[in-house]
Amino acid sequence: MSRVSIFSSPLLLGFDQFERTLDRISKKAADGYPPYNIEQLGEDRLCITLAVAGFAEGDLTVEVVGNQLLVQGKQQEEDTGRVYLHRGIAARQFQRAFILADGIVVEGARLDNGLLYIDIVRPKPENRVQTVKISSVKKGGIKESATKLDLDSR
Repeated sequence: MSRVSIFSSPLLLGFDQFERTLDRISKKAADGYPPYNIEQLGEDRLCITLAVAGFAEGDLTVEVVGNQLLVQGKQQEEDTGRVYLHRGIAARQFQRAFILADGIVVEGARLDNGLLYIDIVRPKPENRVQTVKISSVKKGGIKESATKLDLDSR
């Protein structure tokens, strides 16, 4: 049985990459560490807050790779002379990925009291109007006024 795509409409052209992204997100395992919040600060501003208690600024990296925001944490090796009777504070490394829509800009990140804040902005889109030139075709070939580039790109 084949799966029917919500993007199979002939009116939705070029959304195949978006569909693949949705499939990838839905298949990804739901790891809950570190916990995070996504807060809307305005019409075009978001803030992702990750709870990264125990991680120093040098233990964290925030990168934008393609259309993904990657947050990674790896703590430095501890002094092995310590003996724990109970160890309830997680000291594991993590990687958290967020898929970004086209045009989203990561403004910056800051660490404050064990919380990592990542500021994200969605710039307002420009309203563009593009007029597409219509050329006619003579019988048996392309109209003579077609540019050389058009003829070479066939």
